Amino acid sequence: MSQVHAAPPRLFGREHLALVLGVVGLVTLAAFENRAVGTALPTMVREFDALGSFGLANAAPNASYLVSLALAGLWADRRGPVAALRAGAITFALAQLLVGTAQSMPMVIGGRLLSGFAEGLLDVALMVLVARALPAVLRPRMFSLFAAMWILPSVVGPVLTGLVTEQVGWRWVFLGALLLLVPSWLCLRPALRLTGRPTSDPKDREALAAQRTLLPWALAASVALFTLTWAGDQLEGHPAAAWITIPISLAVLAVAAVRVMPAGTFTARRGFPAVVAVRGLGGAAFAGAGAYLPLLLTVLHEFSPSKAGVTLSITGVSWALGSWLQGRDHGLQRLTVLRAGLALMTVGIAGTSLLAWTGNTWLGLICWSFAGVGMGLNSSSVSVLTLDLSDATNSGRNSSSAQMAGTMSIAAVFALFGTLLAVNADHPTGWVFGAIITSSAVLALLALLTSARIQPRTPDLLG
Repeated sequence: MSQVHAAPPRLFGREHLALVLGVVGLVTLAAFENRAVGTALPTMVREFDALGSFGLANAAPNASYLVSLALAGLWADRRGPVAALRAGAITFALAQLLVGTAQSMPMVIGGRLLSGFAEGLLDVALMVLVARALPAVLRPRMFSLFAAMWILPSVVGPVLTGLVTEQVGWRWVFLGALLLLVPSWLCLRPALRLTGRPTSDPKDREALAAQRTLLPWALAASVALFTLTWAGDQLEGHPAAAWITIPISLAVLAVAAVRVMPAGTFTARRGFPAVVAVRGLGGAAFAGAGAYLPLLLTVLHEFSPSKAGVTLSITGVSWALGSWLQGRDHGLQRLTVLRAGLALMTVGIAGTSLLAWTGNTWLGLICWSFAGVGMGLNSSSVSVLTLDLSDATNSGRNSSSAQMAGTMSIAAVFALFGTLLAVNADHPTGWVFGAIITSSAVLALLALLTSARIQPRTPDLLG
């Protein structure tokens, strides 16, 4: 008697198509908004004669993002992802409307605060939605789609935003985003009906109560991030205030990080704490190097601003390629993919330092593309491992913890590297950029070593 085998689940099959289209739409929309701000913001601050507010406008979303992550994790675990996702979409719409109709720079900064808050709600809610609505076998492919959706915004986003800004005005960069939000939400609605609220027991309620105590510390961390950026902007004009503010803010950030991270994160305890540690170290390594590459190419190699932006395109394409590779049916175990990505990123960032130490531009950029592929491999793998070590009662908290680790570690690295650059701002020679990128390679190596302490729940994820 022949056996009838059920067809394997497909990401773009009829059952999951609406969910995939809706999630992809929201991720693409967020990516375009992220890239658009960087292009439009210089015009905005000039129009409002508020160049001194440039740093604050950039820092505002990061500050509110941290608080939103803590709240979203608590909310999604207690109520399910739907409420947090709906609130995130509404807040995103309000943020775009506020910035698009702004009559002053404080209104822009207020809109940017709302934008960061919306991003935190959406990021965590989408992670929880993927965990509940998709089978585990499809999650790696879904995360590869997340990364792929950044390619188009990274390549054409700045050009498109520039054209809109020049031809019809920067306000339509933000108001136009509202039109794209509606179809994405309509696609998601059928899938949202399938995600019920999680069941809870007394232990779960105790965990949620403990999570509430983290919100004040998340707020403290967000304030520290905001003041760190402000202090970096003041190093030239008000150095005394800056040098006092930077160490205090770093100290507050460190204490808050200990409070909001899972116990054992800073000692890389086996299991989920090690996953969070890897997320923080890997994110800081890649962002720390990537943030200074355009400036390096401009200062040391005399690239024009448009040519120096090639590093952003390389980042978007290579990261998406790495994420796509990890989602293929390659037969490799999840930890093997993670470690391969971290190893490739370590070697790639170390090779990228040649841009600072030598005059070999092309070799350095090729190495940066390898680092981007490595980041795509390990970033998506960390997301898969986070969900593997979570269940319906804590997937929100675990997702928010992992993302907070990345945000805080990146902020700390930016503050330290920014201070090093500010001290040598008059003559930023090759050794300054070399020290920054080499330090980033060391952080990537630490992430690789820490990954040995990850113990996933599913046996086939072991390396």
